[in-house]
Formats: sequence, structure tokens, C-alpha cells
Amino acid sequence: MLRTHTCGELRKKDVKKKVILCGWVHSYRDHGGVIFIDLRDRYGLTQVVFDPSHDKNSHKIGNTLRKEYVVRATGNVRFRGEGLVNTKLATGEIEVLCDSVEILNKSDVPPFEIDERAEISEDLRLKYRYLDLRRTNMQRNLETRHKAFKAAFNYLDSQNFLHLETPMLMKSTPEGARDYVVPSRVNIGKFYALPQSPQLYKQLLMVSGFDRYFQLARCLRDEDLRADRQPEHTQIDIEMSFVEREDIFEIVEGLMKAIWKETLGTSLKTPFTKIPWKEAMERYGSDKPDLRFGLEFTDVTDVMNKSDFQIYKNVIQDKGVVKCLRVPKAAAFSRNEIDSLIELAKIHHAKGLSWMKIKDGKPESSIVKYFSDKVLQELVKETGAKENDLLLFVADKFETACTSLGQVRLYIGEKLNLIKKDEWKFAWVIDFPLFEWNEEENKWDPMHHMFCSPKKEHLPILEKNPGSVLCNQYDLTLNGMELCSGSIRINEPEIQEQVMKIVGFPKKEAEKRFGFLLEAFKYGAPPHGGVGLGFDRIVALICGYNDIREVIAFPKNKQAQNPMDGSPSDITDRQMKELHLKHDFVKKEVKK
Repeated sequence: MLRTHTCGELRKKDVKKKVILCGWVHSYRDHGGVIFIDLRDRYGLTQVVFDPSHDKNSHKIGNTLRKEYVVRATGNVRFRGEGLVNTKLATGEIEVLCDSVEILNKSDVPPFEIDERAEISEDLRLKYRYLDLRRTNMQRNLETRHKAFKAAFNYLDSQNFLHLETPMLMKSTPEGARDYVVPSRVNIGKFYALPQSPQLYKQLLMVSGFDRYFQLARCLRDEDLRADRQPEHTQIDIEMSFVEREDIFEIVEGLMKAIWKETLGTSLKTPFTKIPWKEAMERYGSDKPDLRFGLEFTDVTDVMNKSDFQIYKNVIQDKGVVKCLRVPKAAAFSRNEIDSLIELAKIHHAKGLSWMKIKDGKPESSIVKYFSDKVLQELVKETGAKENDLLLFVADKFETACTSLGQVRLYIGEKLNLIKKDEWKFAWVIDFPLFEWNEEENKWDPMHHMFCSPKKEHLPILEKNPGSVLCNQYDLTLNGMELCSGSIRINEPEIQEQVMKIVGFPKKEAEKRFGFLLEAFKYGAPPHGGVGLGFDRIVALICGYNDIREVIAFPKNKQAQNPMDGSPSDITDRQMKELHLKHDFVKKEVKK
């Protein structure tokens, strides 16, 4: 080894030891002819001293050092002295008096400071990602990722799971996003798809008798990007045979406990809260509710139906609902602040948002003229409104009313500092509808996917009343973020065919797309279920980020590009020819 110790290893107990350190010059200081550098590696910083009275040659070389030079320094550890200890550094009690130094590599002036406090544009960070990753916070993030990976692997191994790999080149099947496709050179005109998830293969592994499978799986999806999405991401993918929903919950909760213990030293309390989907929507306006603060909704549909406010009455007659959010002591909100809440509700598809302020025990607003005193009293009682409270109302179809007001709830929670940032509030959202109505196409769609099993008690109404069928789908949420989605799968061909019939998926098309799975199910598929946990998202939340790019070594930007290596890029004419492809772009004329 070129070094005897790392730059974060030495302590006061090592005084008088002869050591060799390697690393990057983090900072350079000349104090009256004596040169001090902080030498950095991923383990920490150590101060190295170049004193001409001790060794002139090393001092001469030390005088030429600059930031990000890669050096190897040899010397003796010494105590810094009383009053000179740097309490901010783990190595702050000691320094190394240099006997000799070797420049292993020089560096150009970096395009930005290698310092976690530096403000750097996203484009610059991604273009020079290898420099960005030298920063302490980024190295800490990737170390946390490693610890989470190790904790997940060790825990699942201890629970008798096998880590089994599934193909990266597979058949294109209908999923939630566009496939990335790969042309086959040897099968002209044919294409592989990169896996959006290992879903079908892990179900085949259950048919194969591997009753406990997991994989740290790479998943690729061609979809629009945002802070918690990337073209490629990692899942902790889990599937189990001969289980019920609660068995999977127990495994996943144990997994979360293991990861949090390994990475943060935190003991999570289990079992996690369970909330039916409809209740989550009704109370919080979200299927991934943030439970770190209150502000729960009240359904005031019946009360509003007694008013003369025709806008609300029309919505109610059209089978809509009226939801109310009571914000305690928020009557001081200005009209501009309320207008911004109205615009936020509209962005999320509400037609509008109404409001009342409680003053002198009575609601005040431009709309109170449509309410009798009796109805206003009933409204105050129903919502639990107190003096100086603000009441916000949205009237619309159930999901639109809930989700739009849910976004207003989140905004107010942030604005009023109601969210307890140091809490971990996990919740299982359960009992999802199996189907949702597609108004544009006038048909039923699966709310999640067509392989999710209906609840047994709802099988008799599967085809008679699809809108009332609940399923064995479940999502794990944390602080308003979805960590995983999973379900108990359909393992009986007859039920699978019924579901496909309801969503209008022809049997011939099903056989064409995933006939291999349906064929396998004919040979004794066990009852099974599982989850796919968003590993990047879990690590990001542990590290205190919403943006998963902060915990991925080499992510893409919002245009799905990598500014560092220039991907995606052109390929050569020879490669195009070998793949039997050609460019055939039609340029559209722009009307002036």
C-alpha cells in the first residue's frame, strides 16, 4: 500500500508514530514561511506541516502544492498543542510534521470549490460529477447508500430470501411508462426492452418454487423526470409465496428497521399505521399522506346541501362532495395569500376554492350571504371551528376535491412550520379500488396493474360492479412520499381472464404480450405477493433530500442527459448498419 493510514484515522494516541498519508490537497496556508495543508480522502482531513527548519526539501515541494494536487506525505504525528486543537475535525488534536512529500499528480484549477458549503449550479455539478463526488456531503451520501444496501442484503438473507437476478434484456410488456428498447443485431427487426421492473420474472420464480426472492434490481423507464425520478433507478424487489398481506408487511417493516438502524442508529417502532385508501383521501387528500402534522379534512357535503349556494348544490347533485380544511388561527391570512391558495387548488384541477374566517364567533366571507344562520352554526359545529380560524372549501368530484385540497394542506403545513422534520411517520395505505373509470375512453382501467388480486369477498361482484371492488394492493408511505407499492397477485387463470376482460384487454393481445406468464400459471402457481421498494428514494430521505440525484453516483439531468459523458449520443453509420437501422426523420415546416 502507498499509505499506512487514511486521512481520517489518526488521533492523539498516534503521537510519535511514523506515518504515510495519501490524498488530495484540500486547502493551503502559508504562515510566516511554515506551510500547512489539509490533506483529504474520503475518510477525513489531516493537517500536514512543512517546516523549513525541519526539512528544507519537503518544504520546497510543499511550497508548490495547490488545491486538488494528489500527494503522498511521510512524517511523524505530533500533538498540535494546547489552544491549537481544531474541535471541528476528528483529527483535530494532531498534525503530521512532513519529512518527505511526493506529488503523485497535479491538478488544473477546479471549476468550483471542492466544499460542501459551495453553491454550484446543477449543470456544473453534473458535468464535473467526479469532482462533485469529492465533496464530503456527497461521499457521505454514497457511504449511507452502501450501508443501506448492506443492511437490506443482510436482513433479507437472514429471513431466508435468495438474491436472484433477472434479465436486463426482455420482452416489451405493457407497464406504467414507456420502455427503453434495444435493437437486436442477430434478429433483424426485433427489439428487446429494458426492464421497467422484474415483475413478471419474479412471479415466474414463484412458479419455479423459489418461495422467497429478492433483488437489488436496476429498473429503467422512459418517463418525464422530476426530483424523485430518473431514467434508471434501483428497487429492493421482493416476492414471497404462500403468504398473506400481513406476512409481507412484517418482512418490509423489519427491513425498514434494519436499514434505519444501520444508517442512522434509529430504532423504528412497528407495526406501522394502516390507513384504507378512501380514509387517507378523505382525511388528508392524498394516497401518500404526510402524518407529521394534523389539518385533517371534514366532509361538509350534507351541511352545504342545506345552503343556497348553488355552485355547491350543483356539484352535490352531480354526485360530488364538499371538503373543508380548518386552519387554526389563520384568519390573519391576507387576500393575496388566500388567492395563492385558490390558484394552487386550480393547478390541481379544482374549479375553485372558497373560504370563511371566524370572527366574533361567526363565519365571515363574501359567500356567507348564501347561508342561513342555522346552517352557519351547523357548519361551525361540524368543522370544530374556533375564533380566528380559517375555513377552506373545495367542491368537486371526490378525488379532485380531496387531492386539490390535499395540496393546499401540504402548502399550509410548510408555510406555518407545522411539519415535524425530525419524525419518521410510516404508514401502509391499503384497500385500494381495483379499477378506476377512464372518462376519456369510457372504460375501466386498473388503478395499479391488472395482476393485482381482488379481495376474496368482492369476487362475486367483480364483473357486476367493478367500481366497488377493492383489491389486495398496498403502498408504504413515509412523510408524504411513496416508498413502495405491492400486492397479493392473481395466481388463478380464470380470475386473471376476468380482470383482463373488464379492462378491455383482449385475450389474444394478452397472450401476445405476456403469454409466457399465463402459460406458466397453468402448471400450479402458488399464492404469492410482494413489493418493489424505491431504494434511491429511501436513501435520499435518510440523507435529508427529496432529490434522488443526491444519492446516485452518476445521475441524468431533467432532459435525461448526462452532461459529463454526453449521453445519449449519436452512433456511427457502421453501428446503424449492423443493427439494420436508419434515420428517417421528417422535418416539419414552421409556419411564419
